[in-house]
Amino acid sequence: MDNSLPPYLERLNDRQREAVLAINGPVSVLAGAGSGKTAVLTTRTYHLIRKGIPAEKILAVTFTNKAAREMRERIARMLDVHEGRDRRPGAYGLPFIATFHGLGRELLETYGSIMGIPRHFCVYDRDDSKSAIRKALKELEVDPKEISPAAILARISKAKSEGMTLPEFREKFGRESFRTRIVAEAWTKYEETLKKEKALDFDDLIMLPVRLLERHEDVRELVQKRFTYLHIDEYQDTSVLQGRLVQLMAGEKQNLFVVADVDQAIYTWRNATIENLLSFSETYPGTKTIILEHNYRSTKTIVEAANQIIQINQNRNKDKRSVTNNPDGERITIHAAGNAEEEASWVAREVSRSSFPLEEVAILYRTNAQSRALEEAFLHAQIPYRLLGTRFFDRKEVKDVLAWARLVLEPDREADRIRAVQSPSRGIGKVTLGKITAGRIEELRPSDRAKVESFEKVVRELGDAAETLPPSAFLKLVIEKSGMETALLKEGEEGQDRLENIKELGALASRHDETPGRDGISAFLADSALASDQDEMDRPLEAKKKGVTLMTVHAAKGLEFDMVFVTGLEEGLFPHENMAEEERDEEEERRLFYVAVTRAKKRLVLTLARIRRVYGTDFFSEPSQFLRDIDPSLVSFLEADEYEDVIQI
Repeated sequence: MDNSLPPYLERLNDRQREAVLAINGPVSVLAGAGSGKTAVLTTRTYHLIRKGIPAEKILAVTFTNKAAREMRERIARMLDVHEGRDRRPGAYGLPFIATFHGLGRELLETYGSIMGIPRHFCVYDRDDSKSAIRKALKELEVDPKEISPAAILARISKAKSEGMTLPEFREKFGRESFRTRIVAEAWTKYEETLKKEKALDFDDLIMLPVRLLERHEDVRELVQKRFTYLHIDEYQDTSVLQGRLVQLMAGEKQNLFVVADVDQAIYTWRNATIENLLSFSETYPGTKTIILEHNYRSTKTIVEAANQIIQINQNRNKDKRSVTNNPDGERITIHAAGNAEEEASWVAREVSRSSFPLEEVAILYRTNAQSRALEEAFLHAQIPYRLLGTRFFDRKEVKDVLAWARLVLEPDREADRIRAVQSPSRGIGKVTLGKITAGRIEELRPSDRAKVESFEKVVRELGDAAETLPPSAFLKLVIEKSGMETALLKEGEEGQDRLENIKELGALASRHDETPGRDGISAFLADSALASDQDEMDRPLEAKKKGVTLMTVHAAKGLEFDMVFVTGLEEGLFPHENMAEEERDEEEERRLFYVAVTRAKKRLVLTLARIRRVYGTDFFSEPSQFLRDIDPSLVSFLEADEYEDVIQI
């Protein structure tokens, strides 16, 4: 008898193999940083297909489009999917792999008509939502300086993430205070705008599928039969509502495989809760729990420092401690600079002295405000860099093209019509725009009516093309027929740069070319609205750039680099001073530091400034308490007096 394992299982360690072979029932995999969780998820999916489970019955959910795309490509390679074959999620032998919001969109597009949801709804991003709230406040004659649109939207988002409807919010909080009354009134007008524009926001993409499955047993049964094996990545970052959605989809069979690490739970401010993970075995009796402890990413020094940092937290699995067979590597460097500018200059010099490729170097910080000094230092040192956080999809010219595309799919969208008719300018003024939106075109002067009719003709022609064209070809046609290409070419070098940006939309849209027509275009538009900071790195033009990566620690989650700088390690900054006094919040800041440290594979550098300027005033800084948690034997100080100053023993 041949007991040899197939090659795809031989590559795994014992714990990883145990996870892959645990097919039926609920399975919880507690995966430490760098423990190969993606390999486990992809191999288990492949193994299920090898065992005869149809690929379209398998669902995998992760937290970024980038991670979903990479997982899909890895499984495709394992299945030897050839170029040119349909790679849509769930099509032709591939599982459905998406983010939670992508899954929500799929459920609503497929089954949402029973709730009156149009198939080709558009998804409002945060900027769209803020604009709608700002408009609502104006109608309510509320000064946005008194109550900001962002604050109103955050309160609405929190309520939706808890599964609360507008009537329920009004009943519970509507009479509580002036502020909550304004929230309720603004929410009312916001929902009217969403309905008029045939749009949903981020929170709707989770709340509405939960409501759909809870209220419609027939749909719930269809979904449970459609997806019989569920995989959820980063389960520690799920919200209460996302946990409920998973439970509804798992049904009685509960073939649910979750991968999580409570030590990397850093999104409670996005309504994530680690309770979903901590109570998993109670929610799903008979759960098999597997711990992946072996770190394949980092040196022994970095792994040991990470263990020392996170073991102080109480709300975690005490049995999980990372180990590695990697070499000891370099000791961790700690450097205290005089101020933020000196810190940034020192970081730039260290990067220039390093032998690591620039694309293998990351500079992490707790808040976006820290990036200014770092950018200036890298510009001065002539070191190329890329800054995550300035979203490609937030650029005006990109939003203009997307507005055109959304309008073509749904010509009744007023906000998109107003934006498109001015992109580029057609000599149609505000008065004319007002009459258009009010449906009083017959009142227009002949010259203005001719301009409007010319615009409407372009929209109709693009609408005809949208029926059959692949998304990338459709975007190219939009850029051409809208007149944007011609207009930008007249703007010189700046216009050329903006034209390159909108042309890149075609490259991004090509990922959906296997689904020509309106469905593919709609899927591309949804991906655009749901893009995260990490998706910036995955853009075709951005991926070709060589340079150091600057980003917040939150944005770095799931990434890894040979050399990592964690900057601004001062009390009040990291851990952040807005951290509440509750133990749970303090532990989240420590988890965030743990995430930062574990991004490093070969060299880790921790820096701080003795003086930092905040709102024009210089403040003396105390070194972060986190630095004292690392054993001095793992640390290298560049100056003799830094040991006592920084560690304060």
